[in-house]
Amino acid sequence: MSSALRRMTNYLGLTEDDGTTQEAVVAKPKVAPVKRPTPTLSVAPQLPIANQSPIQEAAPIDRIVTITPRFYSEARAIGEYYREGNPVIMNLSDMEESERKRLIDFASGLVFGHAGTIERVTSKVFLLSPPNVMVSSEEKTAAANASLFNQS
Repeated sequence: MSSALRRMTNYLGLTEDDGTTQEAVVAKPKVAPVKRPTPTLSVAPQLPIANQSPIQEAAPIDRIVTITPRFYSEARAIGEYYREGNPVIMNLSDMEESERKRLIDFASGLVFGHAGTIERVTSKVFLLSPPNVMVSSEEKTAAANASLFNQS
């Protein structure tokens, strides 16, 4: 009991340690060095890499889809036809102005996401062309200048 009291007074700094306390000696285990095998490095055989990726041929244009939506909820059908690679003509003449603007925004995003083009045919008719479809501007200007009722 006196050794416990002595250790406490030493701990609190009231007396000086006279070196009579015995501390338990803990044997430190000897650590043997780890022998790690040296890794053998080898070079993997080099395989030839194809210079070009496989080319996917564009699907032939089977049809041009014409849609005359009345509500914005019909935009899904436009997107589905366009995703299949079909050019889509949107006739927005039967829509209200606010829904017409929303559908044009939708079509613009759709065309941008698939790297296609959107062109205005008339004030309320638009052509959505997939990337594999080219619309020539020369033919458009010739068609605009030609008269349906040529009297000459």
